[in-house]
Amino acid sequence: MEWRDQGILLAVRPHGENAAIIDVLTPGHGRHAGVVRGGASRRMAPVLQPGAQLDLTWRARLEDHLGAFTVEPVRSRAALVMDDRLALSGLSAVTSLLLFSLPEREAHAALYRRTETLLDLMGARDVWPLAYLRWEMALLQELGFGLDLSACAVRGNLANDLSYVSPRTGRAVSRAGAGEWADRLLPLPPCMLGHGSAPDAEIAEGLRTTGYFLRHHLAPELGDKPLPDARARFIARFDARAAQEE
Repeated sequence: MEWRDQGILLAVRPHGENAAIIDVLTPGHGRHAGVVRGGASRRMAPVLQPGAQLDLTWRARLEDHLGAFTVEPVRSRAALVMDDRLALSGLSAVTSLLLFSLPEREAHAALYRRTETLLDLMGARDVWPLAYLRWEMALLQELGFGLDLSACAVRGNLANDLSYVSPRTGRAVSRAGAGEWADRLLPLPPCMLGHGSAPDAEIAEGLRTTGYFLRHHLAPELGDKPLPDARARFIARFDARAAQEE
C-alpha cells in the first residue's frame, strides 16, 4: 500500500530509540498517523514541528497497518509564531482540536484547505484571530454541528437584527425575537455574520459561542472527552489581549 500527498503536521511523539510517530492532516487521506524512521534525530527536529507543511509518502504492507512515512519539508511555519505567544497558542489550539475531533483516515478536504489558509495567516497579528473564529465555525459545520445564522429562529427572516444563538439548536435569534429569554442565549457578534471590523472583544464573544458548541454538542458525541487544554490556554491569552484593547 502506498500514497503520496501534502499535509500539515499535527503532532509528534517518540517511537523506540530513534523513530517518531507523526499525525498529519492531508486533503486526500484525512488525519493519518505513521512512523518516521529517524524522526527523533537532530536532523529531523527542525522539520517535524507542529504546523509544518510536509510532502508525504506513506507505505504499509496492508491498508490497516500503521505504516511508515517518508517526509520532505515544504515550508515551516515556526517563524510565524516563534516570537508571538498568542499565535503559538493559537497554532496549538488548531492542531489539538483537529486531533481531538477528526476521525482517522477520513478525508475533509474543505476543512484541510481552510486550516492551511489559517496557519499561513498566523504571522498577521490583526487578521488571524478572526480567521481562527471562522475556522472553529467551519470545524463545527464540517462535523455536523454547524450554526444556522441565516434567519431568526423565532420570527423568520429578520437577518438585519440577529444578535443571539440558541444554545440548544444553534440557530440565530433576533433581538426582537429573544425578548425576555435574551439572557439564556449565546452572543452572536457582527463578526460572525461577516459584518463590521471585528474588534477583539467581538471575536472573544464569538469564541465563547463556538466554545459552547464544541463542549456541549461536539464533545458528547466523541465520548464526552474534555476539550484540549490548548484551546483553553489560547482563549485565556486572547481574552487578556481583548481586555487590554478595551
